[in-house]
This record gives sequence, C-alpha cells and structure tokens, in this order.
Amino acid sequence: MRTPRLAFLLLAIAFAASCASPPGWRAAPEPGPVPTAPDAAEEITFAFAGDLHFHDRTRRLLNKPETAVGPFSEQLRAADFAMVNLETAITERGTEEPKRYHFRAPTTAYAAIQAAGIDLVTVANNHALDYGQVGLLDTIDSAAAAKMPIVGAGRTADEAYAPHLTTVRGVKLAVIGLSQVWELSPTWKATDTRPGIAMAFDTERSAAAVRAARAIADVVIVYLHWGIESGTCPSADQKKIAKILADAGADIVLGTHAHVLLADGFMDNTYIHYGLGNFVWHSDVRGTDSGLLQLTVRPRNTGSKVVAHKFIPGVTSSATGGIPRPATNAELPAIQARLDAAHKCSGLAAKPTS
Repeated sequence: MRTPRLAFLLLAIAFAASCASPPGWRAAPEPGPVPTAPDAAEEITFAFAGDLHFHDRTRRLLNKPETAVGPFSEQLRAADFAMVNLETAITERGTEEPKRYHFRAPTTAYAAIQAAGIDLVTVANNHALDYGQVGLLDTIDSAAAAKMPIVGAGRTADEAYAPHLTTVRGVKLAVIGLSQVWELSPTWKATDTRPGIAMAFDTERSAAAVRAARAIADVVIVYLHWGIESGTCPSADQKKIAKILADAGADIVLGTHAHVLLADGFMDNTYIHYGLGNFVWHSDVRGTDSGLLQLTVRPRNTGSKVVAHKFIPGVTSSATGGIPRPATNAELPAIQARLDAAHKCSGLAAKPTS
C-alpha cells in the first residue's frame, strides 16, 4: 500500500513530465554525420574522370554507344562508384548563348555514359546552358527519362545545390556539383525562380550545401568546374574555395575545366585534385593528356577517409579519335614530368593530417 507522501511524489513527477514536452514531441538529434551502417563495407572504391562530351569528332562514337567511352570503361565499371563531368547540353533545341564555343549532343549520350559504368555526371559547367534554359531543361528531362543521375543543375537553386544521395555497399554518399567559371554566371546561376547551375562563387551557399550533406552522409564529395584554361597551377580562387569546402566537411574535392592535368594531394584531411583534364574530347588544342583517378575510401575513418589514390595517365587525341586510352610506356615520361611540375605549385600535402 502506497503512503500519501509517496503517492504525492509520483503524481508530481508525472505532472512535471507531461508539462516538459507536448504529446508527440521528440528531442532533435545532435548535428553530425549519420553513422555508417553496421554492415557497410570497410572500403569502397571510386573512379573519377574529367570532361566528356560527344561533339565534332566524338559525336560519331554514339553510333556504338556501348563502346563510345573506350578502354577506360573497364576501370569505370570495376569501381564501386564512378563519375565524370558531362560538358555539353543534351538537346536538339534552344538558341546559342553569346559565347565562343557551343556543345550539344543527342540523348544517346546517356546510353554511352551508362554503358561505360558511369554512375553520375555533373552538369555544373560552362556548357550546360550553351543553348539557354531550353537546352538545360532538355538536359535535365532527358536524364530523368534515361534514368541517368545528374547533379549541379536544377529548375531552382534548391535543386541545383542539392546533393546526389546514394548508398553504395551500405555507405551513404552525398555528391555536390558546382561551377566556378565566371563567364555568363549572372544569367546562368540558378535562382529561386530560374533554372540554372550551382555556382561555387556563392561560397556561403556552397559551404552550406556541404554542411547539410555532411549531416546525412558518410562520404561527401564535391566535383567542380574551376580553374584557368591551360593553367597547370591552381588559381587563387580554386585554393580559396577548396579550403572553404574542406572546412565545411567535404572528404573529396576535385574537378576539371583547364583541359590539362593538374595535381592532387591533401588539404588537412580532405583529398583535393585540382584538375582531371579531358576525357572523351573533341580537340587537341590545349593538349592530349588524359587519364583516370582511382580512390580507395574507408568510410569509418575519423581522419582522412581517402586511404589510397592513383592516377592512371592517358591520352585523348586525333590519333585516338578523341577516345581516352592508357598512356604507353613511351608516352608516360613526358606526362609524368608535366604532373611533377604541376605538383610543385599545388600547395597540397602528400599525406593527410591524420
């Protein structure tokens, strides 16, 4: 039998609990990354390549989409996750924008990309709107119809800056696409009411996108279109945005645009690759160096998640029809010399902090 004093105490505790939180209320979780699932892979592998399109000499490759990307498809398919920059509008409509170069390709480009084992493309670049908003919306719509994931563009800014979210062998990935090319950026940037691409020069929004991705993913990747064409050293803008994105929580930051190879390394615990060069490409104008980047990632690591990185040098030229292939023993020394020179100005460390 309860005493009156005990009954009063129990009643007081119950009343306090009912006043402390309304029905259905649940305390918000502490911010931070979602823990990796218990059955997630200890390691996963990535393959990244540079600029790809099917224009001029490479458009004919779409006559056989299953072989259009060439011999590097073997490494792309073998990776747990593979990604490139799709540097073209996928459209047959629209009006040319006021700029020098205009790239577009038919929807069979998506079939070629998928046949090569590529899981995601970014379209945050300086050719996505070559044929205006009509061309961009065609690119987005045809990708959805082909079930080809894209990132870095959208009907609104929220869509453009949103990450591509996927789970690979139990590991949650978030991938963000950004462009840091200033040409036509005032009219190409996505807004609340205008289709466009995600722009890295909006550093506040870019960093916020990374922080939001960090809260829900095990591995956060940012693929950018950045730098100076033909420049083998990262620009001040590249170094600045790389630091901002690394501080916001990106595990991997990489990109293209220079059409030549740049260097890689670590900024604290973030892996950076400043320039992957051309991949499937229409011209030899700025050089023929190409290649493919392979990364091994341990999602449970508390320091750097990138535990191994390897760049396989390649060549994409008139002689190859614009299809990238691994460099031969005779070609490797010259390519390696250019990569060594690029490393001297990268400002990146050979190893992560931890």
